[in-house]
Amino acid sequence: MESANQPSCFACELRPTRLFCDLPANALDALDHIKDICSFARGATLFQEGHPGRGVFLLCRGRAKLSISSDRGQRLLLRIAGPGEILGLSASLAGLDYELTAEALDPVQVAFIRRKDLLNFLRQHRQACMQVIHFLSEDLHSAYERVRSMGWAHTRIRTSPSTMRVQ
Repeated sequence: MESANQPSCFACELRPTRLFCDLPANALDALDHIKDICSFARGATLFQEGHPGRGVFLLCRGRAKLSISSDRGQRLLLRIAGPGEILGLSASLAGLDYELTAEALDPVQVAFIRRKDLLNFLRQHRQACMQVIHFLSEDLHSAYERVRSMGWAHTRIRTSPSTMRVQ
């Protein structure tokens, strides 16, 4: 990881198309003061599953592979994240370990925000807090869909004349 120049979010040409980045001017100004812009080479790990959630990574440029590991060490690709997404959000808000690993698929640029700074920022900027709720709700909905598609594919349904059970 290497630090890059600290460009303002106001100067980002993609800002209007990214949900979290298109905040009111006072919130965006506050965000500019608490973020650190960092660059990662392709293949670098942004954060790793099981490590303490020390902050969030707002993906500015590039893509990141999000994966989890099984008890036996097998890797499962969850999805590919793109610019504008916030990575490590639930772990950082809850003060828990990262629940997945994020690895750069391309050279990426992120705005890193420390957990303590993020919590203070969200207390002061209601619209940003609502964006975070939106992201977490989408993640939860997506997780339900993945479980539904994976779980039901391996479940047998036994029926009898009076009952139906799922095994």
